[in-house]
Amino acid sequence: MTKTILVVEDEEAISRVLAAYLKKAGFVVERAISGSEALERFGRQAPDLVLLDVMIPAPDGWEVLRRIRAMSSCPVIMLTARGQLHERLSGLNEGADDYMTKPFVPEEVVARVQAVLRRPGRLLEGDGKRRFGSLQVDFAAYRVCLNGVELELTPRDLQVLLFLANNPNRTFTREQLIEQVWGMDYEGSDRAVDLSIKRLRQVLSQWPAGEGEIKTLRGTGYQLWIAE
Repeated sequence: MTKTILVVEDEEAISRVLAAYLKKAGFVVERAISGSEALERFGRQAPDLVLLDVMIPAPDGWEVLRRIRAMSSCPVIMLTARGQLHERLSGLNEGADDYMTKPFVPEEVVARVQAVLRRPGRLLEGDGKRRFGSLQVDFAAYRVCLNGVELELTPRDLQVLLFLANNPNRTFTREQLIEQVWGMDYEGSDRAVDLSIKRLRQVLSQWPAGEGEIKTLRGTGYQLWIAE
């Protein structure tokens, strides 16, 4: 099925070029030039991915990202002229799936879009929910509940858990988790994965071990083990 990309960019030339390359790659493209228009189109058209510029007319890209994350796990790639590491980390920690700094090559943007859409954690079925005993994962609403109580997770930890939950009983190395969750532009230590897993285990401490757990396979990686 053809996927729809929402390009949110107020610079007409950049928006037009991105749209042309994405259409050539087989995508349907919708465009918006402001935060308010982006949110209106997002709610009406339910795109498969959003290319979101940070410096757009109100609300800005950060606020648009926060509002999207409040209602959806739709992939979002941030576009910005700011190249500092703390800016990139800020975007990723807010729930962005990837981050590209201007100026960029349109072919690379298309490649990033295709890479994010290939991530298994985005392939949902039915109503977008899975239940593992007393643990319920709602991919569409971007929330996880244990015994009916929503878990309080950082955006990054939530993304890790959602990815593992959509790939139960499969093992992923630190490098694979970095690529799938943090994105290809991540420049920090892969120890971030270990810290995220540690926090998740603490939050899931009341989840009965007989139903499932996050396992460490020494020398291999991590998996969300679910009892058959």
